[in-house]
Amino acid sequence: MEWTRESRYTKMEDVSQEALEILKNKVDASPWRQSFHIQPETGLLNDPNGFSYFNGEYHLFYQWFPLGPVHGLKYWYHTKSEDLVHWENVGVGITPGDYFDSHGAYSGSAIEHDEKLYLMYTGNTRDENWIRHPYQCLAVMGKDGAISKINPAINEVPEGYTDHFRDPKVWKEDGRFWSVIGAQRTEETGCVVLYSSADFINWQFEGELKTNLESFGYMWECPDYFEQDGSGVLIFSPQGIEPQGDSYQNIYQSGYLLGKPLNLEDRLFEHQEFNELDCGFDFYAPQTMQDPSGRRILVGWMGLPEIEYPTDAHGWAHCLTIPRELTVKGNKLIQLPAKELAILREKEEKAAGILRDEARTFEGFSGVAYEMISEFDNVDASEFGVEIRVSETERTVISYDAAAQKVVVDRSESGEAFAEKYGTTRQCKVEPGKIKFHLFVDVSSVELFVNDGEEVFTCRIFPGEGSDGIRFFAKDGSARFEAVKWNYQAKMGKGSEASGHAVFNR
Repeated sequence: MEWTRESRYTKMEDVSQEALEILKNKVDASPWRQSFHIQPETGLLNDPNGFSYFNGEYHLFYQWFPLGPVHGLKYWYHTKSEDLVHWENVGVGITPGDYFDSHGAYSGSAIEHDEKLYLMYTGNTRDENWIRHPYQCLAVMGKDGAISKINPAINEVPEGYTDHFRDPKVWKEDGRFWSVIGAQRTEETGCVVLYSSADFINWQFEGELKTNLESFGYMWECPDYFEQDGSGVLIFSPQGIEPQGDSYQNIYQSGYLLGKPLNLEDRLFEHQEFNELDCGFDFYAPQTMQDPSGRRILVGWMGLPEIEYPTDAHGWAHCLTIPRELTVKGNKLIQLPAKELAILREKEEKAAGILRDEARTFEGFSGVAYEMISEFDNVDASEFGVEIRVSETERTVISYDAAAQKVVVDRSESGEAFAEKYGTTRQCKVEPGKIKFHLFVDVSSVELFVNDGEEVFTCRIFPGEGSDGIRFFAKDGSARFEAVKWNYQAKMGKGSEASGHAVFNR
């Protein structure tokens, strides 16, 4: 169908239950529905929002347009979990429609305060000339799970910035609340600004964060500041960065600055160079939270704006990444899969051997949803690695190029093609030595952690039915390898994924 402005901004509440059920049935019939990733019931999912721990549970919301695989009138959809693995679909968390979020409840964050969960998000509004005006809005959730909006915290954009002013991320420090907001200066360069509050209700503008990136893209989205292992970390998603070597290959990027802790008084952030968080094809708008044990956990959107995906034809688009634990090692942010994911492990299979200019399969090594760890020691091969989701005509190749000293992910033969304008391979430099590939493969995705999180590749793939093979290979020489694999037979938990019924909570 053609998505007009009117259809994109139709409220779910104005659509018949019958039409919603027809859409849900269409989505459920999609061959690429995930088994252990958060995904939308129908329509489009994008940024993770409000990631937090409250009242004994993890809470994770996401941007949601329920009526189709396009960006339109955004809701906050609410999921929750006791273990970061089994997520329950709660239903709509924030419904747009007030004067301050009439055209969408855009991204934001959450923090516990006074035994309640306070949410801060951007309200999108448009006037009769379709001119944007953002509000930074507040809502509060009690222990019963009921969410109510309160008056907006920030009604105007400060002088010197455009109406691209969004995505507040909140934290508490020295008895005061702080929020970073993604912004665009009037000269159309991206930056982050800082607000503070004594009570979370009344906020004051502190000014712009001082970085040494004066002209780095035209907009910075989804900022997130925290301190980890003695360092200050600023994560954000800049738009308008040109490709440079192996870097910045996607339409938009997500990355971080690592430096000294932010000086809140003068807003000075002394930092090293910008690093991408993910080397893969499909990663954007990540958000972090600190759990009760002190771990810093990240979840990202496994997708990108302005890209058409094969599931669009089935009435849905995108999913979230698995949760990742962040640590600082040297000058780098390390990402490891949350240890709780081991709950999903079922039958274990092992394989090992020397690959001599060949590709080999092993009994028990196949599937469409699994975790697998492969370690390689090169002898004299020019290239070695593993092929997944293999059939006679399809494969996704994960390899190490010994001469270039690069890990390469190639999805040129992964299945249904998409986004080829941005290339079909991604690669990054990894020093030679033992190479470890830790894979999380789902029905239509692969997440690769290289050398215990030194590098990460996040990718959507859309293979055909029967593409479930795994092959280990070495070219032009030999490589030793050993591998262990666990099948995942995952259910998303209570809620609609288990029962088959949509949780629309209209």
